[in-house]
Amino acid sequence: MGEARRARYTTVSIPVTLYERIKKLIEGTGFTSVSQFVTYVLREVVAEMEEEKLRSEGVTEEEKRQIIERLKRLGYL
Repeated sequence: MGEARRARYTTVSIPVTLYERIKKLIEGTGFTSVSQFVTYVLREVVAEMEEEKLRSEGVTEEEKRQIIERLKRLGYL
């Protein structure tokens, strides 16, 4: 995979108690880590919020184009 295609990551802090709850929740699922699950959930939430923004008034055509492109990159469209 080329350098430009590699994902870049950052650290996000969550309370330890939430981390432990998620860790128990994903046991026996296809999720291999808390980070993988949190990334999945955040993608879903962000996609929903972006779709809602598209439906609201005041979204420019350029913003619509950018949101649609992001949704495509995430595999939702």
